[in-house]
Amino acid sequence: MPPVELAPGFFVSPQIAPADVAAAKARGVTLIVNNRPEGEEPGQPKGADIAEAASRAGLAYVAIPVGPTGVSEAHLDALDEALKANQGAVLAFCKSGTRSTIVRAFAQARAGRSPRQLIEEAAAAGFNITGAASKLETLAKAPRNQ
Repeated sequence: MPPVELAPGFFVSPQIAPADVAAAKARGVTLIVNNRPEGEEPGQPKGADIAEAASRAGLAYVAIPVGPTGVSEAHLDALDEALKANQGAVLAFCKSGTRSTIVRAFAQARAGRSPRQLIEEAAAAGFNITGAASKLETLAKAPRNQ
């Protein structure tokens, strides 16, 4: 499945391989965000190999792996920092694209965006994050100034 544009300049994708970096660059991507833990599944590409391909292509790369314990404040902080340092489009990936969608939605809710809008935005891109509505509401009630 090719990356989908979740929001202007923010793409999400299932697992990518080093060979996919060139296509990301052609879309205007300047930052790749890896939300997948290393070794989550046998045969998945190594993050270091994707990071090396990104570096060779002149793209920034950051690993913000989200494992079975879920999304933490540290994940949101890391995404916010990576986005602040970036000029251009972003491609975030995980196994299916859903975790990357949720991490961004949580960061956006924490910045004050409407949970309903975030859920609708995700649905329009093909991701069902309604199960995260409660956490989105909690984050939106105490927005953090960015």
